[in-house]
Amino acid sequence: MTDQLHRYLFDDQLTRLQTVILERSWQEALQHSQYPAVVQTLLGELCAAAVLLAGNLKYQGSLILQAQGDGPISLLVVECTSELDIRATATLNDSQPLPTVGNLQNLLSPAGQGRFVVILEPDDQKTFRPYQGIVPLEGETVAAALQSYMKHSEQLDTQLVLAANDQRAAGFLLQRLPGKSTAEQVSTTSPESTHDEDSWARNQPIFATLSADELLALDNDNLVRRLFWQEDLLQLPAQTVRWHCPCTRERVADMLRMLGEEEIEQILSEQGKVSVACQFCGQPYAFDKVDCAQLFRTGSSEQPPSQLH
Repeated sequence: MTDQLHRYLFDDQLTRLQTVILERSWQEALQHSQYPAVVQTLLGELCAAAVLLAGNLKYQGSLILQAQGDGPISLLVVECTSELDIRATATLNDSQPLPTVGNLQNLLSPAGQGRFVVILEPDDQKTFRPYQGIVPLEGETVAAALQSYMKHSEQLDTQLVLAANDQRAAGFLLQRLPGKSTAEQVSTTSPESTHDEDSWARNQPIFATLSADELLALDNDNLVRRLFWQEDLLQLPAQTVRWHCPCTRERVADMLRMLGEEEIEQILSEQGKVSVACQFCGQPYAFDKVDCAQLFRTGSSEQPPSQLH
């Protein structure tokens, strides 16, 4: 089944496997923005990666992945909640032509100044502290950039295979669990196991044979069975992934209030109304002169009209 995060634990409990194939949610994401194919690929891969990482959040909240640079693509952003609601957007640099082929570096960071940002935003910020990690944008693929981040910032050995096209975004993650030395890992293998190596060392080469083309063509069960037929995998409960943008007219109204009455009046004088489209889902919101006047009514708690234009 697609649009689910699947999680597995190897029998020695030293390695986790997580897999996701997005179809319906990815199609919903593409409904709102007509991205060129090269942008779809990078954004879809980042969506799959965000789901794989958000599945390990220990609290209610959100994980945000950002790739920033000075190339033809200036920004990729994906947000995934602990409930696996995702939304995503890309911003193009109008001053630079977008090539039909390319990689993460020449599309986002041709001058080598790109940044990769990981943000954790817990809902309960009194109990859990927000986190922001910023590292150089390294590697020619989203998978390589994330593997570098996980190795250097989280000290976690991680392998990723990511793929996306206009129909599907998919990802597989293999990760060594922290906390045990190599000697301890070998000694904790179950008595029934006939393997001489721990599950991480044993399966790294196997995982490396997985290709992007396979991710885009095969179903989850088939892929897992092909790769790890010789392993005893504990399958944990799956989680459903859905596309969801929490934008509302009220939130847009709050944003317009932050701009200030003077700037809103200037927009009205030039355009006759204030039109805003959510950068994540493309939902349009329009505020005419009456709507804008209500935004700044002193002491008024009345919400702006709820109709969409």
